[in-house]
Amino acid sequence: MNQSALSRPEAAPFDAAVLLAEALPAVEAALEEGRAALRAKVSAGARLSNAALETEQHAAHCLAWMATYAESLRQLSGWADRLAAEGAFGEIESLLLAIGAGEYLAQLRGGLPMSQGELARLPDIGASAARLSTPAIDRLVAEGNTDANRRRLVELMIERKGAATYGATGLDEEFEMVREQFRRFADDKVLPHAHEWHLKDELIPLEIIAEMAELGVFGLTIPEEYGGFGMGKTAMCVVSEELSRGYIGVGSLGTRSEIAAELILCGGTEEQKRQWLPKIAAAEILPTAVFTEPNTGSDLGALRTRAVKDGDDYVVTGNKTWITHAARADVMTLLARTDPETTDYRGLSMFLAEKPRGTDDAPFPAEGMTGGEIEVLGYRGMKEYEIGFDGFRVKAENLLGGEEGQGFKQLMKTFESARIQTAARAVGVAQSAMETALSYALERKQFGKPLAAFPRVYGKLAMMAAEINIARQITYFSAREKDEERRCDLEAGMAKLLAARIAWANADNGLQIHGGNGFALEYPISRILCDARILNIFEGAAEIQAQVIARRLLEAN
Repeated sequence: MNQSALSRPEAAPFDAAVLLAEALPAVEAALEEGRAALRAKVSAGARLSNAALETEQHAAHCLAWMATYAESLRQLSGWADRLAAEGAFGEIESLLLAIGAGEYLAQLRGGLPMSQGELARLPDIGASAARLSTPAIDRLVAEGNTDANRRRLVELMIERKGAATYGATGLDEEFEMVREQFRRFADDKVLPHAHEWHLKDELIPLEIIAEMAELGVFGLTIPEEYGGFGMGKTAMCVVSEELSRGYIGVGSLGTRSEIAAELILCGGTEEQKRQWLPKIAAAEILPTAVFTEPNTGSDLGALRTRAVKDGDDYVVTGNKTWITHAARADVMTLLARTDPETTDYRGLSMFLAEKPRGTDDAPFPAEGMTGGEIEVLGYRGMKEYEIGFDGFRVKAENLLGGEEGQGFKQLMKTFESARIQTAARAVGVAQSAMETALSYALERKQFGKPLAAFPRVYGKLAMMAAEINIARQITYFSAREKDEERRCDLEAGMAKLLAARIAWANADNGLQIHGGNGFALEYPISRILCDARILNIFEGAAEIQAQVIARRLLEAN
């Protein structure tokens, strides 16, 4: 051996957590370079130009996705630091971080998927990929998401098969006790029946709703003074995640109550809070959100449904669509235009519109109200409906807040919670896809060994686990921000954007692991795929979400 070889310093041990911390400043610098360059292109003086922003839509959405990756990496690093401080950062956590961080940095450097066929690259936003050529990033990309790490992670997952999570979540003991309670409920009461409900296109049984009410699902975040449990959004995430792991329809039942309660808490009068919140918390009444119209989609400011004052009532006329759980609901949070002279959000008002609960034979028995079911691929447990109003009457005392023209502002205040909750549902669906695929990959034998022994299969499973962990951390972060009463529309939007894509990717890869059997209706992975697909659409389609994120980033100083 020559002298030069003897004197060459040995490489430092591979510590993914340390390397990620060292990599983050370069990621931030590249993102800031792109943000500044894009802002210069879409600004007209001190303000953003809507026309220019639309012209540069692809670049703007690239910025949104890259910022989402950057935030995800920050939260991944923070998760590792917290676990290390507690002595809980073990081998499986190290592998999750190495694979996730290595892959996300590689995608940031070379191109990340906004959807199938749409990649975001740093030059698209005016940033140089050379900024991401640092020793720490180079090493994480080279040594993070490797075959050896993927294989070892899946070995550990197999050893822990049936665990609530693969790797510590970073949450405290109280939240993990909540998780365990709802995991048992999902395993015992939901999973054995979910696929049958889906195949028969049946409503989730009222008995399940009653048991969920006993567990406190519908009053989880409602303050104790109004009959709830007064827990925060982090608890909501854990509950939504576990219920959605069982079946997204069950996980989404809580969303109806969450949206209604948030609207009333943020915009209702004290009398309305005391009248409605205890009933929602106890599931004495089931709410539904009635916002979307056939020709408006995400453009809620253009709603045309009218509510005209007539004595002690408002008379509602118009059409709504994509209304979830509408037939069975007892009260609708109904957004309608009370000022006919307006054509934007300023003339909208929110109502707590009571209606009789429908049956299979008479789904909409209310006078002045008709409706029909929209048949859908998945997300079937509550059903979707089109609704027509023609002379439907709502008590004037049920105008939310008692003041007209506040509806859109009231609704905007719920967006953070709704998107955090949707991100949590997506994490649950992603977890369901991974668990289903792992079980099948262990049971199914090909060429004399289980599918899980093949690199392309365990590689998929490893990436599923790594991305679930990433989605979990950014979702929990947004929930913590909300619990601390800090503005978190940006973080909540990022969590929803990423978690929805991960749920779809996991479901798609889970079906691929099943091969031809995955295409058969009898296998649950076919349902999970259909259920996962809606997550990129509701509570803000991915493209709308990216637009909102980009605007916030470009408006920030």
